Amino acid sequence: MTPDLLGFTIAHRAMRGDTRRMAVLATDLAAGRQTADAARAAAISEDVALLCASIHHHHTMEDEMLWPVIERSAGAEVDLRDLSDDHSELDPLLEEITAQAARFAATRDASALAPALTRLADMLDEHIEEEERLIFPIITEYVSVADWETVENAVRKGGNIKFDLPRIERYARPDELARLRRMAGPVLTVMLALLRGGYRRRQRLVFGQAA
Repeated sequence: MTPDLLGFTIAHRAMRGDTRRMAVLATDLAAGRQTADAARAAAISEDVALLCASIHHHHTMEDEMLWPVIERSAGAEVDLRDLSDDHSELDPLLEEITAQAARFAATRDASALAPALTRLADMLDEHIEEEERLIFPIITEYVSVADWETVENAVRKGGNIKFDLPRIERYARPDELARLRRMAGPVLTVMLALLRGGYRRRQRLVFGQAA
């Protein structure tokens, strides 16, 4: 057996997709193509902060859990320095965006938030594509299933289930969602049902009826 990378694949897709959607929204707000009342501005600000926290948690777990497992398993076959450097660049940007989102909630001025989110979206696209190209084959070849499950469990335990879990249905393809349901059992179906309504209401408030 080899590690199943589906969970990480969907997490990466969700990070990229949500960041790009938020960057487009902020750009529209900055240009006056959309407007936000106080409630919408507060919801956008909170969602940006949650997204930044989720991204930070994911790459922190890679640094602290996954990279040591890969180095122990693959040794000289892998060089993680460039990916770790990317994580170091992301942290101050995530902090900047979180602060700008709070300012947006107070001022409804997205002129600084929009380019920062666009920069983050571009960075994530490049970083994740490189990470999956370089690291996924290494994980599949060298990392044991037991070690991989330890990494995935650590990622799940430290995450925000109310924010992270409902995004699975948005970003997983139907065949992938079916696989996840088989792997997780009925608990996944129950949790998704419990969280789906709140997530969809929040999406409509943040992104509009098209969400």
